[in-house]
Amino acid sequence: MVLLPQIEALLAGETDMIAAMANVAAALKQTFGFFWVGFYRVKGDLLVLAPFQGPVACSRIKYGKGVCGTAWKDGQTVIVPNVEEFPGHIACNAASKSEIVVPLIRDNNVIAVLDIDSDSLNSFNEVDALYLERICRLINVGD
Repeated sequence: MVLLPQIEALLAGETDMIAAMANVAAALKQTFGFFWVGFYRVKGDLLVLAPFQGPVACSRIKYGKGVCGTAWKDGQTVIVPNVEEFPGHIACNAASKSEIVVPLIRDNNVIAVLDIDSDSLNSFNEVDALYLERICRLINVGD
């Protein structure tokens, strides 16, 4: 994956999580052209919108709600081939058709999630999950 060395270079020495998230979101959006790429940070009992690329988004998501809240609750990556078939899906934008959400974990706690939406069905698979999880481990820096 050519993108991985680029992200490693972007994040080398970066100690600010917001800056890291911003560059990762931009690199993923620029490279793959996904409909929406961004992060939500855990703030109390909510996920709060953080750096993203794409159209406007939901700004707050409750624990266990939607795909992002489920990834937060379960502490594992969630791949949704068709968001219409995901119970409790939160439709921030009707153009979203499939989604992958990867938790960022520090000290066994989810501190944020990476959310990527596609405007096509079945856009994500286990290979995507593997590399996105590696990227999320790289941005596990600062506060």
